[in-house]
Amino acid sequence: MKKYFLSFLAFAVLAATALMVACTDHVEPIPEPTQFSVSGFTGGLHFPIGLVVDEKGQLWVSEAGTGNNDGAVVMITPGGVKTTVLSGFKSSSSPEGGPEGISHMYYENGTLYVLHGVEGLLYIVDVSNFDAGDPPLAKNLVPTENIADFVLTQNLTNPLNSNPYSLTKGPDGHLYIADAGANAIIKRDKDTKMLSVFAKIPGPAPTTDAVPTGIVFDGSKFLLSTLTGFPFAPGAASIFQVTPAGQVSPYKTGFTTLTHLTLTANNKPLVLHFANFAPPPGPPVGFVPGTGSILNEDGMTLLSGLNMPTDIKRSGDRTFYVLSYFDGTIQKLSY
Repeated sequence: MKKYFLSFLAFAVLAATALMVACTDHVEPIPEPTQFSVSGFTGGLHFPIGLVVDEKGQLWVSEAGTGNNDGAVVMITPGGVKTTVLSGFKSSSSPEGGPEGISHMYYENGTLYVLHGVEGLLYIVDVSNFDAGDPPLAKNLVPTENIADFVLTQNLTNPLNSNPYSLTKGPDGHLYIADAGANAIIKRDKDTKMLSVFAKIPGPAPTTDAVPTGIVFDGSKFLLSTLTGFPFAPGAASIFQVTPAGQVSPYKTGFTTLTHLTLTANNKPLVLHFANFAPPPGPPVGFVPGTGSILNEDGMTLLSGLNMPTDIKRSGDRTFYVLSYFDGTIQKLSY
């Protein structure tokens, strides 16, 4: 009897082990967001433009400043402690009246790649040893590369224009820069640092610019959001897809004033609608506060009432951070 019991017990253990392995192999799919819940994270930022999240959950934020050459990069810990990393970036008033200067960033392995649209420069910042509470780094010692000088020689627009605005890395390790002024993607070779025109982005009409804003790589192709130029017509903005060979085609259309995009855990894009635009003669005239939103690729609104958002990033599978340029805040989102 004991022998048969032990045999049965051994069989039960083996069956249970097999079941555990089978359950481990079966991973529940991560659902796509349909609505976000919001928890406050931090405020007091000076017209923030871009943010990235590192492997420690720290946020690195670019601030356009107040128009008085006070643009900065700050680091914020998961607990909300803010430390200035770099300061003294050129900050001036845009034609629309808001501060402009520093643009978006890309983070990888302790290095921040920071674009400055007004200067046309790429700053390459080693932050591998930077900790909360440290004094700011010396901006004059940070290496820079001039993106705009190259772009202006390519005669991409008339009149000539360049505004290096956002960037990402492709599967080949090269940097790809969305130039909002030149309506193009610029490729920076990882080895030689040489620049080349990777793709040109068409506008929604012959007299309206595309104004590319955000760029990501989803594992097989680049996805690019567009703001479009004046008159910022409803439904004129698009998400474009660009192959690794530089072939451009529409991915999703019918959006309005997109300022950035990110990918869900399933590599589906979420886009930021900056604001509705009230055209002349008004009043009012201009971007309407509080009309920004987060949309999925099918145009479904996941969160509304945002005040001129300019960046969104995912941290983990189901947590996102979105910043408001106008309010100077970062909100933590979950679903």
